[in-house]
Amino acid sequence: MTQQQAILMPSRPEPGAVLALLKPITWFPPMWAFGCGVVSVWDLGRDTESWWLAAAGIVLAGPLVCGTSQAVNDWFDRHVDAINEPDRPIPSGRIPNRWGLYIAVTWTVLSLAFAGLLGAWVFAAAVVGMSLAWAYSAPPLRLKQNGWWGNSAVAICYEGLPWFTGAAIISGALPHWHIIVLALLYSTGAHGIMTLNDFKAIEGDHRTGVRSLPVQLGAARAARCACGMMLLPQLVVIGLLFVWNHSVHAGIVSLIVLIQVFLMRRLMTSPRELAPWYNATGVSLFVMGMLVSALAIQSGIVSS
Repeated sequence: MTQQQAILMPSRPEPGAVLALLKPITWFPPMWAFGCGVVSVWDLGRDTESWWLAAAGIVLAGPLVCGTSQAVNDWFDRHVDAINEPDRPIPSGRIPNRWGLYIAVTWTVLSLAFAGLLGAWVFAAAVVGMSLAWAYSAPPLRLKQNGWWGNSAVAICYEGLPWFTGAAIISGALPHWHIIVLALLYSTGAHGIMTLNDFKAIEGDHRTGVRSLPVQLGAARAARCACGMMLLPQLVVIGLLFVWNHSVHAGIVSLIVLIQVFLMRRLMTSPRELAPWYNATGVSLFVMGMLVSALAIQSGIVSS
C-alpha cells in the first residue's frame, strides 16, 4: 500500500462496506434450508407466535449466522482475497485496520445471544454453527486448508443445521429422526456444491497453499467428485421417500435428479468454465428437491 493510499483509507468502515462484508447474496442457502425445516413441521393451524418464530429464525440463519461466517472467512482469508478478489471490503481497504475481526467477533456474540432467545435446541445448533464457522477459517484448525474437511463444515452449516433449526424452532423440541436424516443427506450433497464453488479460486488457492478439491484432484476429477457427492444422497432420499410411502414426492425428486444428470454431462465438458453456470442451474434444482422432500414429511403421509 502506498503512502497516499494509507492517507485516503478511512479510519472506520462505512455501513455499505459492512453490508458487503456480510455478503447478503450468500444468505439464501441457509435461509432456504431453514425454510425447509419449518415446512417439514408446519401445519395450517399454526398461531401468530409460530409466524414470528419463523421470521426470527430466518434472521438468525441468514444475516446473523451466515453473515458471521462470511465476516470470519474474509478476515482470515484477506491475503488470499488480495490475489483472487482484491476488490473485497478488507483487501480493498474499505474495512480498515482490524475492523474485520471486530465485526466477526461482535456478530458471533450477537448471533448466539439471539439464538438463546429462541430455545435450547436452536441455541445448541447456533453454537455448532459458530464453532464450525470459526474452525473453517481461523487457525489453528483452518479446515478450509483441506477441501474434504472444509467443504463438509460449510455444507453442514449451509444445509443441515438450518434445516434442523427450522424444525426445532417451530416444534420446540428435537426434530423427528426423518427430518434429521434428510438434513444430513442434503448436507452431504451440498459438499459437492462447495467443491464447484471452489473453482473460482483455484489460482489463489494454489499460490497460498489451500488444498481445495480442484487443487488436489484437478478440475476434471474434482467436478466428477462434486457430481457424485450431489447425486448419491439424492438417490438415497428418493429411496427413503418410496420406503416411507410417499411415491409422488419421490417421483418428483427423481425427475429433478434426472435433469441434474443432463446438466452435469454438459458441466463435465468444461468444468472450470462451466462451474458458475451449473451453480446457477443444477444447484437450483438441488434445492427444489429439498423443498419437495420437506413437503413429503410435512404432509403427514410418512409413517412415524
